[in-house]
Amino acid sequence: MDQDTLIVLGSALAAALSFVAFALPFLNRSERKEQYRSIIEKKRRELFAQTKEGQKKRADDSSAVSARESMAAFYKVQQLAGEAAESIRDKMLQAGNRDPSAPLKFMVARAALPLVLGLLTMVFVSASDKELAGPVILLVVLGAAGLGYALPGIILKNQIIKRQEEIGLAFPDALDMMLICVQGGIGLEQTVHRIADEISEHSPKLAEELGILSAEMSMLNDRKAALQDFARRVGSGAGKSFATAMIQAEQYGTSVSQAMKVMAEELRDIRMQEAERKAMALPPKLTVPMIAFFLPSIFIVILGPVGVQVGNM
Repeated sequence: MDQDTLIVLGSALAAALSFVAFALPFLNRSERKEQYRSIIEKKRRELFAQTKEGQKKRADDSSAVSARESMAAFYKVQQLAGEAAESIRDKMLQAGNRDPSAPLKFMVARAALPLVLGLLTMVFVSASDKELAGPVILLVVLGAAGLGYALPGIILKNQIIKRQEEIGLAFPDALDMMLICVQGGIGLEQTVHRIADEISEHSPKLAEELGILSAEMSMLNDRKAALQDFARRVGSGAGKSFATAMIQAEQYGTSVSQAMKVMAEELRDIRMQEAERKAMALPPKLTVPMIAFFLPSIFIVILGPVGVQVGNM
């Protein structure tokens, strides 16, 4: 192949890569929207099935079973661990894991990982040529077992923090759009559903939670329970403040639009304060990298030529 052919092929490859890089964000946005819609449709089907099942049981004069107890996997976990399983399930929902068997998997992982890591540590210590004292071996094994017990909780906590940060960043803008819809005369259920569809491309996590809230408010009779479930799933201050304000507005007849306006301003102030806090914490964090990496390079660039000249003299 001659040089001209290589240039043409390279140009075609570069053009194709540029087109893919340009089109990929649009494809991701459509995928996010489809994923959001599939989650909401699945939730609506579950709520419809639960409502239908509840009506059938009430017709048979049997004991009513709540929507949460209708899930077999969660019911087994609830029998097994009681309130601990409920707390773990709330954390799973806050992390975005809606699998009914997720609390059981978490508990199994927390019980199995200490044994696995402890046994692996004992195998490595026994296979090592270096002899260790008995208390040291025991301390190492116990440390590995403790790490195995704490590791699932650490991973889950990190997922919750990241998800709550993303929801907190997008919530003030969502409240502003809700305020416009409410002031335009649109009902709260339709407002939440519309805003969830609008922000699904920019904040899919918040869109999923708002979509589930809209489904529960339209399918269930108790709006207060739907808002409380939303606050429990989100877990952040923004979600709890929104749910509390909406419940109080419904109970006491206060203005929903005024509550949304005040809440949006407060959340925007909180977001700005968090940004200022991170900006103020940046200089101390940059001190060690500057001393370790930047200053030696600067000294080499400045003093290097002088050292070379002195060495040649």
